[in-house]
This record gives sequence, C-alpha cells and structure tokens, in this order.
Amino acid sequence: MSISVLQIKHQQEIEKLNLTTQPLKTTKLFILAVRRYLSQSGSYLLSRGGGWFILLSAIFIISAILLANVDGPHEQHVKEVVQYLEFGLWWIALGVASSVGLGSGLHTFVLYLGPHIALFTLKATQCGRVDIKSAPYDTMNLNRSPLWLGKDCADLGPPLFPSSLVVPLSKILPQVQLEAILWGFGTALGELPPYFISRAARLSGSTMEKLDVSLENSGSFMSSSMYHLKRWLLFHAQYLNFFTILLLASIPNPLFDLAGIMSGQFGVGFWEFFLATVIGKAIIKTHIQTVFIIAICNNQLLYWLENELVWVLSFIPNSDSFVPNIVTKIHSVKNKFLTSKHPSTAVGKKWEFSMAFLWNTIVWIMVLNMFVQIVNSTAHGYLKKQQDKEIASLKNYSEKDS
Repeated sequence: MSISVLQIKHQQEIEKLNLTTQPLKTTKLFILAVRRYLSQSGSYLLSRGGGWFILLSAIFIISAILLANVDGPHEQHVKEVVQYLEFGLWWIALGVASSVGLGSGLHTFVLYLGPHIALFTLKATQCGRVDIKSAPYDTMNLNRSPLWLGKDCADLGPPLFPSSLVVPLSKILPQVQLEAILWGFGTALGELPPYFISRAARLSGSTMEKLDVSLENSGSFMSSSMYHLKRWLLFHAQYLNFFTILLLASIPNPLFDLAGIMSGQFGVGFWEFFLATVIGKAIIKTHIQTVFIIAICNNQLLYWLENELVWVLSFIPNSDSFVPNIVTKIHSVKNKFLTSKHPSTAVGKKWEFSMAFLWNTIVWIMVLNMFVQIVNSTAHGYLKKQQDKEIASLKNYSEKDS
C-alpha cells in the first residue's frame, strides 16, 4: 500500500471516529490517551525530583481529611476553610470550562458570572448598600443561591448612601472582584492545553495541521471575517511576544486559542505566555466585563440614558407635552423592577422550580456537549499519533527496499 493511499485511509478513519458512530472505539482510545498522559506526567515528576512533591501532597491530603473528620475546637475553622476552597475552586473551574476545548467550552460568563454580577448590582442599588454578603464566598453556586438574594432590604439594614438609587461603581466593584478574578484565572488555565500540545509538537519535530479553510467557502460574512483574521494571525505569529499575547488576552476575541497554538509552535516561553495570559484575562479583561455589567445594571447609567433621551426629545417641537409622561413611565417600570420580590406562594415556588430545572437542564446539556468534544478530540489525537507511527514505519520499510 502506498503512503498516499494510507494517508487517505487514515483521514477517513479520523473523520468517522466519534462517540456517535463509534462509541466503543472512541472511548477506548480516550482511556488509552488519558492513561498515557498520566503515565508520562508521573514519570516526568519522578525524573525531575517530583517525588517530594507527591509525598508532601499526600501528607497534606491525609492531614486535611483527618482534620475534617475529627471533632474539636478547630471544626468551625475547618468548615470556613472548606467553604473558601469550594468558592475558589468553583469559580476557577467555571473559568477553565469557559476556555478549554478549543472553542467548544461552556459559556460560563453568560451562565454564571455575568448574572451574579448583575443580580448583586441590582440588589445593592435597591437596598442602598454593598455589604450584603454574609461572607466573601456567599455567591452563586450550582446547587445554591447566595443568601443575600432572598433577603429583604429591611433585613440587611438601612441604606448607607444618601439615596438608595445611587450606589457608586467603585463601591460595587470590590464586592464582586474576587470571583471575577478567580474566573479569569481559570480561563487562563484553560488556554494552556493548546499551548502545551503545540509546544510538544514543535519539540518532537512535528508541524501543526493546516488551518481549516472551510470557513472561507461558507459564504457568511462572520465566517469569512474569521477566516481572514486567522490567516492574518498565522502570517504574523512569528511576532508574538509578551505584549502581543497580553493584548490578545485582554480583549474578548475568538482567536486566542490560535494564539496559544502559535505561541507553542514558535517557541514562546511558558512563563512569558502564561503571565501575559493571566494578566490579560484575570486582570484586564475580567474588569472590563465586570465594569460593563455593573454599568448596565447601575442606576447611574440609567439616569445618564434618561437625561440623554430627554435632551434628544427636546429638539422635537411640542415635546413638552409628552416627555414628562415618558419619563414617568420609565421611572415606574424601573421602580417596579427593582422592588420586585421572589415569589413565595405555592405557584411561585412551582414556577421557580420549573425555571431552575430548565436552567440546570440547559447547563448540563452544554457540559455534556463540551465533554463529548473533549473525548472526540483526545481520541483523534491518540489515533493520529498511531497513524503517524504506521506511516513512519512504512517509509522506513520503503527506504530499505529501495
């Protein structure tokens, strides 16, 4: 069999390999790939003096388990530490889920962080105070809503600002800053797999696959624009450095996975890539997004938009007769929205349960889709390496015969 025929056969095998058409083979290759990765990671740690790290980690885990299960005066402190750890791991995991998977990740900013910031801003604006959390970890979770969300403003205390309708952005931002930074740090961690895969390919002498040109022929404006942006980034990838990576990480864009791949392919150092990514995503980008959400939900922006609307309408002849009515209706809708409470009747609880069930169903469907994409991609990678070995052995055999 010639090499070209074998390559065509291999390409067809990869195209057919997925959990839908070949579930057993795909699962088997995924398990083999994970086992090989764990074996290589363990060997690497042991060869680089990682035995001490493994030993200390085991001692720490055993000590933590004993402290958590032994009663004593330390029990309350242990629970507090566990809650902080759950809080940190929760938001970091959401960040990782958002960026891992080469574009197939879960959009956790839209599902969790964005709504959390919006709800906190609305509650703080409604109650006229920002110290509504019982603790820094009193935030949105998968199976738990924050305690402050269901409390009345009277239970939280009197307003701390001159007017409950004006809460400075600078006072709200620190209250949601920690979870935003943790989420951003998680997104930076999620960008590491493409970098490491590309770097390993470069060190092994392999080259990355060609850019998929299917976007060019799809006919849509967005697809064509994405294709040209990718081509531009590929042609300028040799100029990637700390500041260009920082710039790409600081703005929401769908090209950062490609930037990570190119950084590994062109030999950008790990710490240079990782620090630029962390600063861009966990510090700059998350603050841009957080400030934007707060500005939208804060009454200061509503007041500004209201004043601008009144100013624009003032140029219309005879606007004095209907502008006051429009402003009154805007205030009525706004006050009704801010003072609305959670339903407490049986019908309300049933509606809330139905919405929660629908929301969790959507989230789990997206998580399942992300997991399927990761399994398929990992199986493809393992099969591709096996195929490369087969082609290499065929080339060696052909050279010996010639």
